[in-house]
Amino acid sequence: MNTLFTLVFLACAFLLLCTSPDTFLAALLEGAGKGATVCLSLVATYSVWLGLMRVWEDSGLARGISKLLKPLSKRLFKTEDEEALQAISMNLSVNLLGISGAATPYGIQAANLLDKTENAEYSSAMLFVLNATSIQLIPTAIIGVRVALHSANPTDVIVPTFLATLLSTVLGVCLTKAFIKPVRALAPTPLLRKAREAGTR
Repeated sequence: MNTLFTLVFLACAFLLLCTSPDTFLAALLEGAGKGATVCLSLVATYSVWLGLMRVWEDSGLARGISKLLKPLSKRLFKTEDEEALQAISMNLSVNLLGISGAATPYGIQAANLLDKTENAEYSSAMLFVLNATSIQLIPTAIIGVRVALHSANPTDVIVPTFLATLLSTVLGVCLTKAFIKPVRALAPTPLLRKAREAGTR
């Protein structure tokens, strides 16, 4: 991806130097200024939401959200691992707010934990799909960019973003379920059941 962006930049710079060399430096400075403005706006936006996430964690609200999402997470990811379900629920709840950067640590933690489960292939694929499609109730990062660029109505993307991400998530989940089948745990035989009961005594 870095190579692609570098080639695009070099091609654009070459064309601008050939057609209007006197505006090349001004265009670079203007682009750098806009980039800095957008970055500062995103830093402020992420700082606010990350601070709120920390407050939610310390107050127990995050655990409450995780409990609400746990039944859905169990059905989607086919796992009973409590620690993985906690990380998944936090990842999903942060993504709902459109803060993908803040959701990344929870996603990495969930991926590492899911790799140790019997349905690792299916669960990891589902986690990747849900993070790539990610239903967004409030596209916080996009709104922050639009505010930085002085959009007349920066919040008018909320409904279209929600509908688009809802459709992509539903489609992604259906395709994952269709092409990757979770491992079904075999019911223990009577002999194995007796051995387990004897081992717990």
